[in-house]
Amino acid sequence: MRTLAAEGLRLDVGIVDYLILAIYFVTVLGVGFAARRAIKSSADFFLSGRSMPAWVTGLAFVSANLGALEIIGMAANGAEYGLMTLHYYWIGAVPAMVFLGIVMMPFYYGSKVRSVPEFLRRRFNRPTHLFNAVSFAVAQMLIAGVNLYALALILQALLGWPLWLSIVIGAAIVLVYITLGGLSSAIYNEVLQFFVILAGLIPLTVVGLVKVGGIDGLFEKVRQTPLGEAGLNTFSDTAGTGNPLGANWIGIIFGLGFVLSFGYWTTNFAEVQRALSAKDMNAARRTPIIGAFPKLLIPAVTVIPGLIALVTIKGLGADEGDMVYNNAIPLLMRDLLPNGVLGVAVTGLVASFMAGMAANVSGFNTVFTYDIWQTYIRKDADDAHYIRVGRIATIGGILVGIGTAFIAAGFSNIMNYIQALFSLFNAPLFATFIVGMFWKRMSPWAGFWSLLLGFLASLTLYVGHLTEVFHFNSDLEESFWGAGAAFVTAVVVAIIVTMFTPSKPESELRGLVYGLGGDSTSAETIISGEKVWWRNPVLLGTIAVVLAVVLYIPVW
Repeated sequence: MRTLAAEGLRLDVGIVDYLILAIYFVTVLGVGFAARRAIKSSADFFLSGRSMPAWVTGLAFVSANLGALEIIGMAANGAEYGLMTLHYYWIGAVPAMVFLGIVMMPFYYGSKVRSVPEFLRRRFNRPTHLFNAVSFAVAQMLIAGVNLYALALILQALLGWPLWLSIVIGAAIVLVYITLGGLSSAIYNEVLQFFVILAGLIPLTVVGLVKVGGIDGLFEKVRQTPLGEAGLNTFSDTAGTGNPLGANWIGIIFGLGFVLSFGYWTTNFAEVQRALSAKDMNAARRTPIIGAFPKLLIPAVTVIPGLIALVTIKGLGADEGDMVYNNAIPLLMRDLLPNGVLGVAVTGLVASFMAGMAANVSGFNTVFTYDIWQTYIRKDADDAHYIRVGRIATIGGILVGIGTAFIAAGFSNIMNYIQALFSLFNAPLFATFIVGMFWKRMSPWAGFWSLLLGFLASLTLYVGHLTEVFHFNSDLEESFWGAGAAFVTAVVVAIIVTMFTPSKPESELRGLVYGLGGDSTSAETIISGEKVWWRNPVLLGTIAVVLAVVLYIPVW
């Protein structure tokens, strides 16, 4: 098998491949110009006028997550950790997506908030709101850098450009269509990108499986790698830490399956924003649940190619250079795909990174404009002013993302970097959210201190891990425990601070706390739904969770 040490990470592309990529870029920019015509107000720019049908927002919801985290990161994890990577989907995504749709969207959509930080301002106070708005903005720029770095890797491999030039070119394309069409442009492009991504990854997976003798041949070859049989099981040796992931079942279920997963999917505005753009409450509730069904099957085109790369690419897994795990997908493309098909695969990868970055940037410009600029700097400007600010924020966010892309370049496995960010920012936020949403006595200052001290608890573990003060078996194990520490700290702090500070009167909490609202947040609404089964969020969500459990059975 050829190795990149000799040839470098360069794809042998032809004119047809370039043509396919060019058609895609023209289409993406065309969507941006078309969406611009519908921008009449700031609500149109930032929330698509709350007019999108559920199937569109549902596909955009899952596509927004199909960025570097999903494609490059999960393939890298598949090669490094084997089938234990499936936990990120079946425990670490689907249950939380269903919970968001069934339980939390009635609060978000029913309260008519424009962002997650705005919900915190109304539930708690302005310091809580400002801390979350700023931390969210920082996190989105760091994650945008991950997507931009991964996009630059592909452009570098495709065209042979220096990494810095690839980063700038990739950023410019996203900048144009988000600045023009706002969230509508992002959402419609995400739906297009969802199908382009699959069109690129499915041939790669099929050709790879044929090469290794099908799924049975692949599994047999994995048994001959250092992963061994443990790489083909999801709960092998998880009573201790003698497994590829280096984590036990407590960390997997509580740290990943509960804190990290629910923290990300239920409070990350880059995702929630897609549901807030839906045309009505039922469409908003179905948005993440519709997205859960393709999420169940995405591992077939991310984790499986990672395993194929592991058994076919000699030397994969180096600490630096072309053979790092992050390059598993580009390496497979180089070795397995002929011209034409290669162009589709490259376009699919480019689409995935652009979708991820667009989600980060559209979430950032909304929070910056509504939650920082309008709330704290200029409150009473006309609507056109906030659209201009949103477009300027998009440019600023892209420029910062270019800088953070070079931070991501320092990690051999960007999934480890992403999980560290989630444990720092999302885990304490979820704890504050869930306690405040179901406990009306939680005070405004309890919201602020639980967020801050939960973040510091996770940061302490992370810094301790880097300095070897604390010992963990892997970076991912640290992120699981860091998330757990953040969650527990935030909950304990919320209870203690509430005992010594005044709570808000019930009149100010209506529609924001369980049991104190209108029809949208009543128990009957949350646990019931449409009578037509395919529009019933509770029934659809139950089916998705059951399927997640069933899929575990062959690889338990």
